[in-house]
Amino acid sequence: MPTSPLPPGHPIAELPPRTFYRRNAAGASPLAPVRRVRSFKSKALGRTVRTELLLPPAALGGPAGAPVLYLNDGQDVDAVALPATLERLWASGELPPLTVVAIHANHDRMQEYGVSHSPDYRGRGARAGQHAEFVVYELRPWVEATYRPAIGRQHTAIAGFSLGGLSALDVAWNYFETFGTVGVLSGALWWRSRDVRDPAYSDATDRLMHQRLAGAPWRSSSQRFWFQTGTLDETNDRNHNGIIDAIDDTLDALAILRRRGYPEADLRYLEIEGGRHHQTTWAVALPDFLVWTFGR
Repeated sequence: MPTSPLPPGHPIAELPPRTFYRRNAAGASPLAPVRRVRSFKSKALGRTVRTELLLPPAALGGPAGAPVLYLNDGQDVDAVALPATLERLWASGELPPLTVVAIHANHDRMQEYGVSHSPDYRGRGARAGQHAEFVVYELRPWVEATYRPAIGRQHTAIAGFSLGGLSALDVAWNYFETFGTVGVLSGALWWRSRDVRDPAYSDATDRLMHQRLAGAPWRSSSQRFWFQTGTLDETNDRNHNGIIDAIDDTLDALAILRRRGYPEADLRYLEIEGGRHHQTTWAVALPDFLVWTFGR
């Protein structure tokens, strides 16, 4: 059954507290992540990409040997309280040292996020494949050469919010040898090849990511999949079954993965009662994803 860390009616907008560890005289916490900004001139995307790295501090041994999370829509790290969440989980011992590589989106987000080489019915997502190439072939090698993190798919994850969540799933699925875990927060899994108002539209054939999940050859290497929705993610219910599309699309993706043989231990679904399609809900969901993916 879907689980929620909050009881029904919990005020979702209440963010985690920002102070988790004794501050020193300068006001800095020894367990606060170290923030570094780096811009890349990407050949794959043909533009400069801004990234922000959240590195484990010296008190935790620094980034060498730490696992890595690549995060789409990295411009939202403060809106989802990620620095504060890392600090709290490090202070409690629930999370080992971890490097987060937050990839900032720009005005071309609707073209760079999506399903690789399969634009939707309005032509959106036409550059999703180039975004994947940037992450895998340009950004990842630089991170590994510069910070010497733990190497290997079991130490590497990718995640994102909304359309960035769809993109994260697409990148992980296409590069399964690189990413061992993917986190999809309120993922735009409705992404489709035909307008839902078209009489010929069918969930079975026109949802692009579902078609990818169902149609790819079987892989001997397992992956882990973490999905989250909120009961107030949206109001649309295209098949009139009383369940919003965001939840339907996510549960259908999980059903495909189960049919393909992925064990329950490698699948997690978090449904937040009262959760909205908003950073405040994703702030509540992130600790579950981080601990499930990287926890001791």
